[in-house]
Amino acid sequence: MNELANIGVGILAHGESASTCWSCGQMRAAHFCTSCGRVQPPAPADHFAFFGLSRKLNMDVARLERDFYELSRKLHPDLYGTAGSREQEWSLEQTSKLNDAYRTLKDPIARTRYLLHLEGVELEEQSKTATEKARSTGEMKKQIVPPDLLEDVFELNMQLEELRAQKKMGEDDPALMEEIGKQKLSLEGKQETLLNELRGYWNEWDAAAEGDERNKVRDKMVDLLNRRNYIRNLVRDVNEVLEN
Repeated sequence: MNELANIGVGILAHGESASTCWSCGQMRAAHFCTSCGRVQPPAPADHFAFFGLSRKLNMDVARLERDFYELSRKLHPDLYGTAGSREQEWSLEQTSKLNDAYRTLKDPIARTRYLLHLEGVELEEQSKTATEKARSTGEMKKQIVPPDLLEDVFELNMQLEELRAQKKMGEDDPALMEEIGKQKLSLEGKQETLLNELRGYWNEWDAAAEGDERNKVRDKMVDLLNRRNYIRNLVRDVNEVLEN
């Protein structure tokens, strides 16, 4: 059995019942028929299941990439340009699902957020959209400052307000900009530290049994990602002030 067929078998092993090809009636892989090669109607599957993977956070990204490109070649809409409209539509849907799954799973933060989403957890909204809405309405954006950053964030916000005021008056304070730049580097270092800490939680999650043990790891990942998300948005705010 080739590698692409293994992907289909893996998907069937993670929750779908076996099915036959709509065209030739043979047992098929999930996305296309391994007997006649015809694209199959998309079946409900999360991003992990699409690639025949269990919900684990440690991942062979190189293998994921190989599977992605192999499936891309098999499912690409150009292959079905002369096929019926139904197959063309299935090819587009399968390719869209493939791209979404790959884009999410290859990124360590997106992969973790997605798994938490599957577990019913939605992280705090600290997006740029929320920031822009708060500015336009005059409302305060929900911000939960990590306790270990309270002092640094207070000082940085004071410096950013001072720099904004200077820029409005056409003034320039190189020393202040240099200090803010140092603060930015420090925050970026914290982001990398948190990413390394998150990878340690992956090991705990993958090894944990269902129930309280796994829930404890889940809660630790949620707390870490919320802290990292706050820092990420703080870095973005610093960049906006420095670049404007």
